[in-house]
Amino acid sequence: MGLVPADRTWGRTTGDLTGRTVAELGAGAGHQAAHVAAELKAARVIAIDSSTAQHSRGRDLYEGAPGLDFVHDDAAAYLRAHPSSLDVAYSIFGALDFSDPQTLLPSAAVALRPGGTLVFSTLAHYRTGEPPETECRPADIPTRMPDGRLGTMRRWVLGASVWKELLDEHGFDVVHGDTVHDPGRDGEAPVSTTLFRARKKRGSGAPHLLSYEVPASEARPAGGSGPTAGGKPHERALGNQ
Repeated sequence: MGLVPADRTWGRTTGDLTGRTVAELGAGAGHQAAHVAAELKAARVIAIDSSTAQHSRGRDLYEGAPGLDFVHDDAAAYLRAHPSSLDVAYSIFGALDFSDPQTLLPSAAVALRPGGTLVFSTLAHYRTGEPPETECRPADIPTRMPDGRLGTMRRWVLGASVWKELLDEHGFDVVHGDTVHDPGRDGEAPVSTTLFRARKKRGSGAPHLLSYEVPASEARPAGGSGPTAGGKPHERALGNQ
């Protein structure tokens, strides 16, 4: 059972995690969270995912790994219920891609301690090559349902300037931003990833939060309603991202 190593660019973005309390938002089966706990020496890693299937898979794979806890919950709901509990929160094509950032970002600010860090990777443009959105709005993207049928899921593919505005609005200073280009493999289309490292503003107080209900899964079969998709969204989506 191997751990999934973070590449050097991602490692530079997260910074030193030794002894930190860390949460992965949309952890899937927990491969990256297991790596952070074992190799990057975080004191505690909380792998949060709303999918029952992925939560169970992660526990089956990594049950008993030192410092690693699996939580079956909506990421925003968990964050809001645990104020000032985290040093670092991160998302690798996870919850910040598939949840409304206007809900998730202020929730992350609640959970992070003053000066805490939020790190995330997200698509810099659509897999089709279309440019990102210039406003905070999602698009329906193709995804595959557990029974093999095609469906759609909401994904927020936003321009870097939109992310920067959202981070500032919800209590974060951008410390680092970068775009990594992947030429694609085996005939795949090129894709670019945007990496952000942001720090919770000190002395900004608690962010203003509206009442929040845990959303139902946004995944739905093409042409109608039906069973929700299981698994980490970026692993289900066509083209893997």
